[in-house]
Parts: sequence; structure tokens; C-alpha cells
Amino acid sequence: MITASLNNYRQSPRKVRVVATLIKGKKVADALNTLMFLNKRATDPLAKLINSALANAKNLSVPTENLVIKELRVDGGQVLKRRMPRARGTAYTIHKRTSHIQLVLGEKQVKSKTRSTKSEKNDK
Repeated sequence: MITASLNNYRQSPRKVRVVATLIKGKKVADALNTLMFLNKRATDPLAKLINSALANAKNLSVPTENLVIKELRVDGGQVLKRRMPRARGTAYTIHKRTSHIQLVLGEKQVKSKTRSTKSEKNDK
């Protein structure tokens, strides 16, 4: 289980989750290929995060060919509160949101094709 994280990324978690759901569960090479052709601002930091997790895997001497994005969680970070002056001396608040992104890579599980017959089920 290889992890990498990005804290206080200055983009709303709602916008980052759109990109995160597209690559969740994919192989690492497929995810990087998807991010390369996607026209969203969050693609560059997510690609950097995946490359960082790959570097962590190489440091742990884990083979990187069959790694899959097991978990990609986008949580809200701290909210920067700003004010915008409005009419008659009032002010509206502006919330500049940040994101915490947690990435977990795991090895792809090979499914075995063993099937139990009815006679084995009855024997149990």
C-alpha cells in the first residue's frame, strides 16, 4: 500500500472531485493518460501526486507495472475568508476553499476462476 498526499491545494474540493472520480480505480498508466487529455485545472496537481506515489513505490522497491489507484480521497481543507465591499457600506464574505487530497496505490488483485459445484456445496 503506497500513499501520497497533497494538502491545502487552492481549489475547491467540488471541482477536484470531478477529476478524481474519473481516474479512481484505473491503472496508473491509464490514469496519467486520462489526465493528459483532460482540460481541467486539477489535472496537473493530480498527475504530480500520482508521479510522487510512483516514486514512493520505487523507493520501497515495489514493482510499478500492476499498480492501481485504490483510493483517491478529496476532502475540504481550510477555508480562507475574504470580504467584498458592497453597497451602503456592507460587505459580503467570500470563501476561498482549499482541498486535501489523499492517494493510495495498491496492486491489482488477480481474480481466480475457481467455481464450486453443487455437490461441494451440499457436502459442507
